[in-house]
Amino acid sequence: MTIMNKIDFRYGEGHISLDMSGAKSIKTLIGTQKPALSDLPLAFRQAVEDDCIGATPLRRLLSPNDQVTIIISDITRFWMRQDQICPLLVDYLHETIGIPWENITILIALGSHRFQTEKEMETLVTSRILQKVKVVNHDCQAADLVCVGKTSRGNDILVNPLVTGGRKVIVISATSHHLMSGYSGGRKSILPGICGLETIRRNHINSLDTNLPKSNPLIGMGALERNPVHEDMDEAAALVNPLFGINIAVNGEGHISRLMAGDFKTAWEASCIECQESMGLEISEKADMVVVSCGGFPKDINLYQGCKALINASRAVKDGGEIVFLAECREGGGTAAFFDWIAPLRKGQLDSALRADFTIDGYIFYAFCEAMEKRRVYMLTKIPQHDLQGMPIHVYHDVETLLRHIDFTSKTVYVVPYGGNTVPF
Repeated sequence: MTIMNKIDFRYGEGHISLDMSGAKSIKTLIGTQKPALSDLPLAFRQAVEDDCIGATPLRRLLSPNDQVTIIISDITRFWMRQDQICPLLVDYLHETIGIPWENITILIALGSHRFQTEKEMETLVTSRILQKVKVVNHDCQAADLVCVGKTSRGNDILVNPLVTGGRKVIVISATSHHLMSGYSGGRKSILPGICGLETIRRNHINSLDTNLPKSNPLIGMGALERNPVHEDMDEAAALVNPLFGINIAVNGEGHISRLMAGDFKTAWEASCIECQESMGLEISEKADMVVVSCGGFPKDINLYQGCKALINASRAVKDGGEIVFLAECREGGGTAAFFDWIAPLRKGQLDSALRADFTIDGYIFYAFCEAMEKRRVYMLTKIPQHDLQGMPIHVYHDVETLLRHIDFTSKTVYVVPYGGNTVPF
């Protein structure tokens, strides 16, 4: 039996509709939508006091004379809405515990990313907090980084001095599935967040297989056990030994749905379970075809941001199957640091080039290419076709032309409307 179905997807700031008539079956893969917290200030206070996970309430861990460093993420992770949590935490430290404004510093965990502008700092922490406390960009190439020890893999952990010298460290982060480290958040705010460039590089190069030109089979979405990227990060975080962690869960509409706070590692592990329950989806079998949207703007603003949707979708399609990838990409590939890797790809040298000069952008590009192996990919986008030349992808710029080249007849189809946040297992 065949079915008729026309399905809408977000694309850029609009919607498109695909007629999937003739498909054998169509199933939508979407995460569990959890409601937004109705009273965020109350939820925050409960999270850092009565509902602490694996720790005593925050007010008992600090005294008014303490020097405190709050680690937050940069503007590329604004979706986690730490701008709503950071003011609550700073006010709590000052008003409830009695810590002077001048004893509180906010450190932006940039990893190897660019510095944040004054306007971006204001967006991240609010203008009021920016006027009250010092906000600092981490510099992964600064001369005053401090070595706090070495991991079992021989990685020297050089960190920002603002997390050393007896300062009390509190980390605000959000947890989602992560391609290299299994899950984001928590220890990732330490490494790569506030570490030196060589420390970051030595950690991330574990993403590649030690013998073959491919990704390390031990890494991947939701993978923690024996994952060398995660384990190295975990050991680095233990050397810094943050006092407290506040983990944010965000629902599909971008609203905070839960706060998990307490012992840095234990509370983060609880947030991983929450992430898996809301965004990880078990499938009984892979489909002949997956139709995936990034979820519209800004998630499909460029290919660097949008490619995660295709990487996730590739987990749900059979070898030899097809992926229809809907990503407007009005800004093209994204940063040059990402799209420049197409040059060694065209020369057949992507693996060797990445091993010689490993970067996060380069590995994301590498994983994107791997996700298209053994699959036929059709992409609806605004990226000019010649810009994607050399990649195993068929590019279309209008729905009508796209539909003339794909056939749903008698195929099992998964529909993934929010591909960046939905991870099939």
